[in-house]
Amino acid sequence: MMKHIDLPDTIAVFPLPGALLLPRARLPLHIFEPRYLAMLDDCLKSPTRLIGMIQPREVPGGEKKLSAIGCAGRLTGFNETEDGRYMITLTGVSRFRIREEVQGFAPYRRCLVDWTPFARDLGTAEEDKGFDRRGFLDLLGRFLAARKLGTDWSSLKDAETEMLINALSMLLPLAPEDKQALLESPSLTARRETLVTLIEFALRSGGAPDEVLQ
Repeated sequence: MMKHIDLPDTIAVFPLPGALLLPRARLPLHIFEPRYLAMLDDCLKSPTRLIGMIQPREVPGGEKKLSAIGCAGRLTGFNETEDGRYMITLTGVSRFRIREEVQGFAPYRRCLVDWTPFARDLGTAEEDKGFDRRGFLDLLGRFLAARKLGTDWSSLKDAETEMLINALSMLLPLAPEDKQALLESPSLTARRETLVTLIEFALRSGGAPDEVLQ
């Protein structure tokens, strides 16, 4: 298990709106842009094999900047297609706060980061002692029905609490700013409460494209 002292001060970051990675969760990605193929090649050569997932945000004037907080994942799955694209899996290691963006000759973005606010991320799975699984799954069922989404209920009922909350935070069709709020939640309990609030708001407001939750 990694310690914060083992984590690099500077990491490559992959800005991708709506893509959420959380500690101990897995995120599949399809890499095909030349700059990110170069990032992946460099990642494979590094001892930690870390890539920072970060949400871009638009500021007045149309300029796109990076959110303050992201989550780094270790490259744990890798497959190259015949046409030179990569199918990869990142396993979440720890969130980070950006200190500053590093200028250089790499075609992708790199940032100097601070891991210390998120020391808990490198520990064991979090618990949520106030979690009402039956009530939560009932709410989720109404959300999925309203959006005409399908899922494997048996896996949801049997999943560990952290895996369940984090997987739904990553997979449910929510706006990028909502995903960022889930990322920045200070604890699993706070993330679950935020997710419940977002689902309840979505049910009240209505309207979402049809999708299938895997």
